[in-house]
Amino acid sequence: MKQSYNKTFMKRAVELSDIAIESNKGGPFGAVIVKDGKIIGEGYNMVTSTNDPTAHAEIVAIRNACKRVSAFHLEGCEIYTSCEPCPMCLSAIYWAHIDIIYYANSHKDAERIDFSDSFIYKEIRLKPDERSIPMIPSGNGDALKVFMKWKGKEDKIPY
Repeated sequence: MKQSYNKTFMKRAVELSDIAIESNKGGPFGAVIVKDGKIIGEGYNMVTSTNDPTAHAEIVAIRNACKRVSAFHLEGCEIYTSCEPCPMCLSAIYWAHIDIIYYANSHKDAERIDFSDSFIYKEIRLKPDERSIPMIPSGNGDALKVFMKWKGKEDKIPY
């Protein structure tokens, strides 16, 4: 994919971040997803207004874009976001197969206004039994059977 940064799309992502705080819907984060030079999804942070900790700008934009194109992959798309994506949003961007990320503020900028995700990066590097939230392997027998059923399913839609 040709990389084609467009300041108009970043301007829109920043506008959305301002809308989030002016409307009291969430934190100062906005994102747009672009395909073939057109915005196909927008989002701003709506964590506090929806009581949904996953309602980050990038996630909202991905949900809107996928709904609009009726697909769960966004190959050929770019995301413009007002801030470097957090670990959750970065993972969602990878799962969505977005081709490139353009971001304005850094995670260090976010940390300076009390949005720090550094603790999550630290947790990810730890072994599951060393993390601050206990992770306890518990009876995978039946769960493993379902995994094996999926593996052999001939009409599955892989992702």
